Amino acid sequence: MTGSLDALTLSVIQAALQQVCDEMDLVFSRAAFSPVIAEANDRSDGIYAAEDGALIAQGLGGLPVFVGVMQHSTRTLIEMIADGRCQPPEPGDIYIVNDPYLGGTHLMDVRFARPVYRGGRIWCWLSNTGHWPDIGGAVPGGFSASATAVEQEGLRLPPVKLFKRGRLDPEIHAIIASNIRVADQRIGDIRAQAAALDIGEERLCAVLDRYGDETVSEAVGELRRRAAAQMRARIATIADGTYTARAFVDSDGVVDAPLTIALAVEKTGERLVFDFAGSSPPCAGPMNSVLATTLSSVYLAMRHIFPDVPLSAGAFEPLEVRRPVGTFLDAAYPRPVSGCAAEVSQRIAEAVFAALVQALPERVTAAPAGSSGNFALGGHDPARGRDYVMYQISGGGYGGSAAGDGLTNGCSTIGISKSPPVEVMEQAFPVLYRRYALREGSGGAGRRRGGFGLSYEVELRRGTARASFVMDHGRSGPLGALGGHDGAVNRVAVWRDGVAHVPAHLSKEQDIAMQAGDRVAVDTPGGGGYGDPFTREPALVAADVALGYYTVEEAAWLFGVALTADDAVDAEATQRLRRAGRPG
Repeated sequence: MTGSLDALTLSVIQAALQQVCDEMDLVFSRAAFSPVIAEANDRSDGIYAAEDGALIAQGLGGLPVFVGVMQHSTRTLIEMIADGRCQPPEPGDIYIVNDPYLGGTHLMDVRFARPVYRGGRIWCWLSNTGHWPDIGGAVPGGFSASATAVEQEGLRLPPVKLFKRGRLDPEIHAIIASNIRVADQRIGDIRAQAAALDIGEERLCAVLDRYGDETVSEAVGELRRRAAAQMRARIATIADGTYTARAFVDSDGVVDAPLTIALAVEKTGERLVFDFAGSSPPCAGPMNSVLATTLSSVYLAMRHIFPDVPLSAGAFEPLEVRRPVGTFLDAAYPRPVSGCAAEVSQRIAEAVFAALVQALPERVTAAPAGSSGNFALGGHDPARGRDYVMYQISGGGYGGSAAGDGLTNGCSTIGISKSPPVEVMEQAFPVLYRRYALREGSGGAGRRRGGFGLSYEVELRRGTARASFVMDHGRSGPLGALGGHDGAVNRVAVWRDGVAHVPAHLSKEQDIAMQAGDRVAVDTPGGGGYGDPFTREPALVAADVALGYYTVEEAAWLFGVALTADDAVDAEATQRLRRAGRPG
């Protein structure tokens, strides 16, 4: 480092850049209209390099899956401007884009990008992503479980200027509003998303004014080099070799057959190579993944494994992901992709965990629930005289690990989004939550058991509506590790006139007609277990039974622990059970 950039200055600038992103996140959530952004925090904000879109900093409260995605989309925007495919930027411009094939996810994740000028040139780009509750398409909410082309999923936007020199372009806005449901409510999210970038530019310029553009640029470069060095050091602790794993998507929503993610991780020295050759070919339904999401899924999995490595583009440099050409993990137009960000991305991360737990058993967990539980409900509320689109995400169990049992009802692998409060949902939409509870026993048995999923039931109070689901792990539960059992599967049922309708694809279906009094019941997956369940401490099993998580019979069958009539451990009977092993 130079004399102007000592260790203390570097640390202060790093914290300042992080604070800029965190404040953008906060403004976005506080100002947004939609509960999925305002309450669930399904959004992210970051700072990206002017030359190549490389990640400089991202808000700690942003979705990890957007780490690689926004870097990829910003780089694509810069390239399109350079070769004349996009209008050149001016101060105050904000581009909007949701095209998944240009570095995105699904269509509902809408990205804004704004150049920050210093001395007449672009110093960096600010970008953010927010999940819009609706983007048009065949079904309310955009999660078309049986789509066979991206046009059926909603409006696809290439990079265009939604704001020009700080003013909303009424023509572009009119095109968007004319193609989405409840368009009058989206203006609140648009203004919030733009306001986050406004405050980001103001705060970032204050940092640059204080320390100087050259000093901050030098700090950014040094932070990137350090992140790369730290990731290389972590990788060096892994034994050289090839680690393989497989993960499975239940179905694509159209063809009722599982999709395979085949992964080989090659470790040599300070580098990891991820190869998905042998994975299933592109699928007919919406469970394809675009390249940016596939890359980001690997990055976020590694961030779970090595969370202490600073978040910047440098952390990705020692990671090579071979492009999975010819598979459903490298979708091209017009393949549908509504399930890529929330579901397929988590199967990819699951494959990374399953491969590297062999090499890093003390760091890597068994598989988490791995589903965002995408449930969309759209209809007309006669009491308020207006249409609505409700989007519900839900948590599930985390996998057990060497450190302890998995977290219960945790957020999805790809982010920190949380379920919106029941009270907010009931106030905003004509629904009533009849149940919202822990799903006891859903975690996979193990020396460290998986965390438990969620069980909820929501009733339509008035009017008519259409329900759609794009979830996963309905066919097989999250994978256990090192002898641990798999977590419980996802279960979905729609009760109409007292009769339960279970989707043919278990957790994927669209356009299910509902009327007042009908109910949707969902049980989310538990996490996978870690290690042989017969090595779990008997006292921990007894405590779980006392809390109602497992029955006495399940304690004996799953863990080989016998309990007395007052739920105390019967040591002799437990020894006999464990010596005999699990019957069958």
